Amino acid sequence: MTSPLNLKSAPATAASSSLTPTAQARPSGRQRAAELLQRQGALAVLVLLCAISAALFPAFRTLDNTRGVTIQASFLAIVALGMTMVIITGGIDLSVGSVFALGGVLAAWASQYGFLPALLVPLAVCGAIGAINGLLVARAGMAPFIVTLASLLGARGLLLALTHEGATTYLVPRGSAFQKLGGGAVWGFGYPVLIAVALFVAGGVVLQRTSFGQALFAVGGSGDAALLMGLPVARTKVLVYTLSGLLAGLAGALNAARLSSGVTIIGVGMELDAISAVVIGGTLLVGGAGSVSGTLWGVLLLGVIQNLINQIGSLNSSYQSVVSGGFLIVVVVAQRYLSAARRGT
Repeated sequence: MTSPLNLKSAPATAASSSLTPTAQARPSGRQRAAELLQRQGALAVLVLLCAISAALFPAFRTLDNTRGVTIQASFLAIVALGMTMVIITGGIDLSVGSVFALGGVLAAWASQYGFLPALLVPLAVCGAIGAINGLLVARAGMAPFIVTLASLLGARGLLLALTHEGATTYLVPRGSAFQKLGGGAVWGFGYPVLIAVALFVAGGVVLQRTSFGQALFAVGGSGDAALLMGLPVARTKVLVYTLSGLLAGLAGALNAARLSSGVTIIGVGMELDAISAVVIGGTLLVGGAGSVSGTLWGVLLLGVIQNLINQIGSLNSSYQSVVSGGFLIVVVVAQRYLSAARRGT
């Protein structure tokens, strides 16, 4: 998808001025096809892969398997939703894996004090980490890669300090409301899945129907032009990094509720999975274009690949990284050519 705000303009030439407005605005068939493929390519591949998997492996098409894929994908989906917002603005957040793990440990520790502390403590701490990232990127002008890499190390260090180098594992009280949040289900689909779906619906509305969503595209398309338009560029960046931290912390808390403990070794490399899902879903790494629906298809595609590897049986889970890396390279190369096709070059 393209940014709803067109920030780039070129001087009109004599030839272009002779064209009617309708002729100038109407994209060619090649450009429309390239835009459609860029927006819905991940969905097309997902449908094709599911059809092939269902034909080859009867266990793949069972409802129980579908529930398993969705519950496993729900935590990455929540993290990737925040990453989508960040990348649309032209940034990156490498801290989400460590923040996810930290959120789980904080939630498990706070669950002994009740349901609300189990949710609010990780949200407060992880949201603060995201806000610090945003302030350093937007106000201090530091590179997002460096800032969030430092936060990755800092969040992981804080996690190890809280757990005494991993020697202490905090457990969620059995039968507590917080544990039921992770283990409960509606029609067989876990609460984390339903929460992830609700968040994506809200994210789609925010991105497409609000001025804040339009500001994200504008900032990612051209920060200088956004400033000239009077948009709050710095505030927008602070908000998206804060949102990314909040969503990573929420995903970690839900995962702790599901596992009934704060596991310290999870989240390693999760930031790369989130970035992969976002890019596979059609969001441009340079910013200015993207969609939450594409990210959802990207997350599900990675989940189906992992499940398919499990169905084969003779392959171990390490092959998921190989396949995901191959997908990512293909998608980035395809995006380059599709962008050129959309511009008519």
